[in-house]
Amino acid sequence: MGKRKSRAKPAPKKRMDKLDTVFSCPFCNHGSSVECRIDMKNLIGEASCRICQESFSTTVTALTEAIDIYSEWIDECERVNNPEEDGAKNLEDDDEEEAYENV
Repeated sequence: MGKRKSRAKPAPKKRMDKLDTVFSCPFCNHGSSVECRIDMKNLIGEASCRICQESFSTTVTALTEAIDIYSEWIDECERVNNPEEDGAKNLEDDDEEEAYENV
């Protein structure tokens, strides 16, 4: 015998909110002046400011979104502006290595 078909319909899928593609510039602080573009043919993502003409480019994957490119730009700016933190971490690692050698 055959099984009866259920009359209940499955719940509709929730729609994901669209992520932003326009952001504020880390250099000139103009809101909505940085636009991110992704070139999947060449696997390059570029973020550029329309006001101060600053730009940043990086390699992308199939999962990369505009917010990822902007976040990498912000992270790179912070890394360049705080080089002493990287140096301090390296010095601490050297001190730990010397401590192990003396034991």
